[in-house]
Amino acid sequence: MTSDLDEAVSVFVQHRARLFGIAYRVLGSVAEAEDVVQEVWLRWQKTDRSLVLSPVAFLSSATTRLAINVAQSARVRRETYIGPWLPEPVDTSSDPEVGAQRAEALELALLLVLEKLSPAERAVYVLREAFDYTYPEIAEILQLSVVNVRKIVSRSRKRLSGEPRVSVDEVEHRRLLEAFVSAARTGDVASLEAVLAPDAVSLSDGNGVRGVARVPVLGRARVANLATATRRFWQEAELRLVQVNGRTGVMICRDGSPATILTIAASKEGIHRVMWVFNPSKIAAFLDSRSRCATVPALTSVGG
Repeated sequence: MTSDLDEAVSVFVQHRARLFGIAYRVLGSVAEAEDVVQEVWLRWQKTDRSLVLSPVAFLSSATTRLAINVAQSARVRRETYIGPWLPEPVDTSSDPEVGAQRAEALELALLLVLEKLSPAERAVYVLREAFDYTYPEIAEILQLSVVNVRKIVSRSRKRLSGEPRVSVDEVEHRRLLEAFVSAARTGDVASLEAVLAPDAVSLSDGNGVRGVARVPVLGRARVANLATATRRFWQEAELRLVQVNGRTGVMICRDGSPATILTIAASKEGIHRVMWVFNPSKIAAFLDSRSRCATVPALTSVGG
């Protein structure tokens, strides 16, 4: 029995990054993705594994279906969210791809765009675009026909066309981020506008936190003015570079404690999306995500 459970743990840990990656992309929440992965572990532990032909197929299928269920209920909860909602950022410094074959499918701006799709459509898109599952494999996972899966992927791509712009490389991304922060700290509006795209948007996720914009701020001039509106915001802050969803971001700390996570999305036109995470629970989830890969699933009584 001990040997069998050890093998179960070994197989699960081998695929855990992939399972978290699937759940996180569907849900946009570190905490909810972890809950899904833990539930999959419980199911895997209690399953007659001698009957499972492909562990990764079994685990991926269970993860995807659970994530869709959670996403459907999460959509209702978000209707009461105060102000713009952003996906929970995840620290990718120790696990850059979070189990993905295509790391660009992890960027925060793309995850936000995926919210336009239904949970089922999002799951199909994630399996295909982030993890390169074949159409027959996706059909098997979601109990759909191959024809239907192809239609969902095609329809999703059309709905997202024009939204996920071609991102700049990491060197240019970091240059633009540092230029934005430097100009914002010194109140240099002209330099800020120089790195912003004409249709730039600023989104502040605070869920009711005082002083946080509760509506999207649209346009190059308004985004630049917002970033320099409160000089004290920058003067009293300690800044640290962090890895956020595969890209460089900035952790803004006050009195030694993380208070805000700043990330950007940029294309050849410049920074087109500025994302501020003020929500304390999302910042805490980001900090907790650093130890995610080192965590081994806890064994439970199979009969319990």
